[in-house]
Amino acid sequence: MDVAVLLFEEFETLDVFGPVEILGRLKDDYRIKFYSLSGGNISNSHGVTIFTHALGEIHTGVGVFLIPGGYGTRSEVKNEPLIIAVREIAEWSQYVLTVCTGTALLARTGLLDFKNATTNKIAFDWVVTNGKNVNWIRKARWIVDGKFYTSSGVSAGMDMTLDFLKDLHGIDVARQVAHQIEYEWTEDSTNDRFC
Repeated sequence: MDVAVLLFEEFETLDVFGPVEILGRLKDDYRIKFYSLSGGNISNSHGVTIFTHALGEIHTGVGVFLIPGGYGTRSEVKNEPLIIAVREIAEWSQYVLTVCTGTALLARTGLLDFKNATTNKIAFDWVVTNGKNVNWIRKARWIVDGKFYTSSGVSAGMDMTLDFLKDLHGIDVARQVAHQIEYEWTEDSTNDRFC
């Protein structure tokens, strides 16, 4: 299954590489590529620079579309060409996973309207302004509504991605991956002590 990871300036490092580490453990099942609106190198304040392909190279969606958060989302929610591209890709993709404030980008597309979703608790009040018709659930580590998986802040993206593996490959596979990366997986999506 192809995985497209959206990047933009000032993306949050763990929002990206936590889920990428987890999906990457099943290398026969997931092929991961990084994308941005125009392609080229994308950087964040942690000094991480990644080469990306242009979103326009995706013509009919992908298996998994991963949208991270980070401070860059504050300006990207106003980037109309990006929001249009996110909407088109998300509509055609089999699954859409958002981490942290990345949910604001997806909410801006309207695709989360009347669906359940969550996001980073520190930025919660800001994110919800980007989707007035979304059924925002504050006390949730992550939420699944149809093909949309949305998570709380940063490390919650790893819990959500393990849950995604559980849904597609079974609980034993998800627990095995968590064990391989020596990660204590919060298996209960309602166990959100940051709320």
